[in-house]
Amino acid sequence: MSDIEVPLTVFIVDDEPPARNRLKDLLTDCADQLPLQLVGEAGNGKEALDMLSEVQADVVLVDIRMPKMDGIELAQHLNKLPKPPAIIFTTAYDVYAIQAFDLHAVDYLLKPIRLGRLSEALIRARSAVPLRNEKLRELSPEPRKHIAVHERGKIHLIPIEQVLYLRAELKYITVRTVEHEYLIEESLGALEKEFAARFIRIHRNCLVAKDEIVGFKKIVGKKGGDPYWTVNLKRLDEMLPISHRQQFIVKEFG
Repeated sequence: MSDIEVPLTVFIVDDEPPARNRLKDLLTDCADQLPLQLVGEAGNGKEALDMLSEVQADVVLVDIRMPKMDGIELAQHLNKLPKPPAIIFTTAYDVYAIQAFDLHAVDYLLKPIRLGRLSEALIRARSAVPLRNEKLRELSPEPRKHIAVHERGKIHLIPIEQVLYLRAELKYITVRTVEHEYLIEESLGALEKEFAARFIRIHRNCLVAKDEIVGFKKIVGKKGGDPYWTVNLKRLDEMLPISHRQQFIVKEFG
């Protein structure tokens, strides 16, 4: 069986039911020229992530403007899947989004979506390489609202306001909430840049949520070692050391 005979599996994500219905009708029409199979649909990003952890899709048609989680953030989280799908964004006319998509060679469909344009995008998607998160972040100046953790074949979303600190350990980052620790594979430097409004660096390997800082404590070094400062957090009884280079934050937050 050749590649063209293998049905392309497609998943739709849009918060507006009429838009999803329109896409389903167009996909039915596309099936006359291109073997494809609709494997599911979702009305929001969280629902889509849950379903796509269970259902394999070659292509995801994602509305870029959705409440709670926009399409660009969803695409970043989908990259955590073992086999990330190709992403085709759908959008109403937005000059800034279109300029960004054109600049980065990202495929998109303008609403109202036309049959011929959808068919062309799906054919290209067969050989498309999944978008890297670095490219996706360049498309949107807004930081993610969640951090995605991939565990046991599922993607778990951690709301960023629940994260107390991010600490680099070997090739992993520990994501600490009040109740749990999670491990992710991301760059601490990239996380610092993306979430600069929420976190401050206290050590070369640790970022702390600014609004969780309630005070500092000076610790006497053992066996004549130099004293050092630690951060006291609002919701966690754990001492996090501050490096000498970052000690200016004691005055800044004191």
